[in-house]
Amino acid sequence: MIPREQGRRRSGEVKLAMPRKKGIKRTCLVVIMSVAVLFLLGVLVGWLIRPSQGRYGVSYQSRNIQKELISEMKAENIRMFLRDFTGIPHLAGTEQNLLLAQKIQAQWKDFGLDKVELVHYDVLLSYPNETNPNYISIIDEHGAEIFNTSTSEPPPEGYENFTDIVPPYNAFSAKGEPQGDLVYVNYARTEDFFYLQRNMSINCTGKIVIARYGKIFRGNKVKNAILAGAKGIILYSDPADYCAPGVKPYPDGWNLPGGGAQRGNVLNLNGAGDPLTPGYPAKDFMYRYKADEGVGLPSIPVHPIGYHDAEQILRLMGGPAPPASWKGNLNVSYNIGPGFLGTSSKRQVRMHVYSNNEVTRIYDVIGTIRGAVEPDRYIILGGHRDSWVFGGIDPTTGAAVLQEIARSFGAKLRQGWRPRRTIIFASWDAEEFGLLGSTEWAEDNAKILQERGVAYINSDSSIEGNYTLRVDCTPLLHRLVYNVTKQIASPDEGFDNRSLYESWLQKNPSPQKKGLPRINKLGSGSDFEAYFQRLGIASGRARYTKNPKTDKYSNYPMYHTVYETFELVERFYDPSFKKQLAVAQVRGSLVYELADSTVIPFNVLDYGEELKNYADIITNLAQKHLDQMETYNVSFDHLYYAIDNFTNYAEGLHQRIKNVDYNNSLAVRILNDQLMFTERAFIDPLGLPGRPFYRHIIFAPSSHNKYAGESFPGIFDALFDIENKEDQRAAWEDVKRQIAIATFTIQAAAETLREV
Repeated sequence: MIPREQGRRRSGEVKLAMPRKKGIKRTCLVVIMSVAVLFLLGVLVGWLIRPSQGRYGVSYQSRNIQKELISEMKAENIRMFLRDFTGIPHLAGTEQNLLLAQKIQAQWKDFGLDKVELVHYDVLLSYPNETNPNYISIIDEHGAEIFNTSTSEPPPEGYENFTDIVPPYNAFSAKGEPQGDLVYVNYARTEDFFYLQRNMSINCTGKIVIARYGKIFRGNKVKNAILAGAKGIILYSDPADYCAPGVKPYPDGWNLPGGGAQRGNVLNLNGAGDPLTPGYPAKDFMYRYKADEGVGLPSIPVHPIGYHDAEQILRLMGGPAPPASWKGNLNVSYNIGPGFLGTSSKRQVRMHVYSNNEVTRIYDVIGTIRGAVEPDRYIILGGHRDSWVFGGIDPTTGAAVLQEIARSFGAKLRQGWRPRRTIIFASWDAEEFGLLGSTEWAEDNAKILQERGVAYINSDSSIEGNYTLRVDCTPLLHRLVYNVTKQIASPDEGFDNRSLYESWLQKNPSPQKKGLPRINKLGSGSDFEAYFQRLGIASGRARYTKNPKTDKYSNYPMYHTVYETFELVERFYDPSFKKQLAVAQVRGSLVYELADSTVIPFNVLDYGEELKNYADIITNLAQKHLDQMETYNVSFDHLYYAIDNFTNYAEGLHQRIKNVDYNNSLAVRILNDQLMFTERAFIDPLGLPGRPFYRHIIFAPSSHNKYAGESFPGIFDALFDIENKEDQRAAWEDVKRQIAIATFTIQAAAETLREV
């Protein structure tokens, strides 16, 4: 029996337990609800502050890094690098250029790049004879020299004491002292020689020809002269092409002085690289052709002169008057020749060219920032540092910009950032001798680059004028270029608080695409050539240029002369260095976007649109010969079908990009591989006819001007001057063959875009 008190106690305890149980339940419910609310708040806050994915999987955090990179770049640093790098001449193969390479290597290490190394190659270079200078003379009937051209340029003010300035010459010219009557051949273009032969019945065989620089690559001029039978060619810069109206000669202005002469190589390499090891790197173990058997070496002497000397020679010319378009701005009649006038008719021209070709060691500087997620995918930013003399514009405005971009990326590395993909910085050597440093490195690493190369951005001269931006690139990069230029402030007067895109659009709109700025096709003439034309790596270049509508002079007047100095840039081209800064920001932004976007920011749809445009252009060219097309059953229908297929598959690919799960690394990798290999799909391992190292079926340098880009080059070359080919059936069969190759290539490229 339980005592009453004890029973009461238990009864009380029971009575007290009931409200305690309810309190516990209520407390638990409150706790659960609080936790749930906090969880939901956490999810909401996390959703709001998460690194949201934008186009191509670029997060807002990543956008901030891009802005920080842009703001990190400083005009004053570019000025400092340019002044430093142009202090002494640094011709490829010289000790001065090696010292500059070592300086750049040391600075890249200080910037914090993961790895920086010097890579050397032994290539064929060409130099004047130090004891036997090159020149041109007029000789009388007894062989006596009565006029000689200058053997050097008057040095610019403040540079008189330099002894290592190479005199004007054309690298790789054949040696010799040819003598003969002179013929004026305008720009020495293919059409100029056609005109002489077909309209004036003038034969250049056995003659020496004189041509003005401009319009086309000098190596094409030499090739055309050789094909015309000339035994020597003299090149000069006419004021019509290298002097702007109303501008004084240097140092009072930025026009070319009469004693200035343009240096430059005259190889006809067609992408071969080192003339003695075409297609392979110039390493110790590599088989070399003999020095006189090298690829692309001209068989006749070539020499450049200033327009004061040219005027003395051209004033004596006899023969018929030229077409109006052949007249430059010298005070002469520009008679064609052959030979001289009246009392001078027995006089001739003699060339004296004694340059030597020799195997010389060159050095590339290669710096690397290792990618955090995809270290086996490479974005390359490369530009050359070698110059003919001081290189004030070419290449050092590009080398200084490259240096500032490397410094800015290094600063971000120190803050803990690392790109998704690997970035390779390259300072190339011997570009001026035929793109040798960049091509040898591409050949040396071809197998790796074919598997891992995502994009190549060129960093040659950042200014060739100061009017507006100029961009040349693959269609894959069009949209990206437009996007990044919208994020960069315009340096142009009258465009305060407006973007670079806006000033570019207003000053140079596309003639085909309403509402978009002009973007040009890639030709050659700089270090992207091997990466784009041979390996099929998506490539682009950007720089400031002149006004294409009003400035009719060729390039910039002081091109490849002793007057390309730091002072030329600071006084006349870009005193504030803001335009070079804008170029640095464009190049750096392209590299950043390509290296750090989850999905590579290529737009394949733009490629399809451009293929259609290019096909229309080549079809219109062919349809000038409609009768022959019908006779020989020539059709472009299958080419258009292939382009339609490419466009359809491109639409499917971009739809998959929009829907991809960025957390699915395999799905992202599959898309990226398809995007990366799109450009590669247009490469034909057999190359173009007669040009085995130009392998891109959609783009190639023009056969008649290396600087210009040509679309559907195989078809274009087959159609060129077709009406004058002797065997019309064979000529049109070649056109059909090239159409078939282009059709197959585009259809094969389309298949690579299909869903895996």
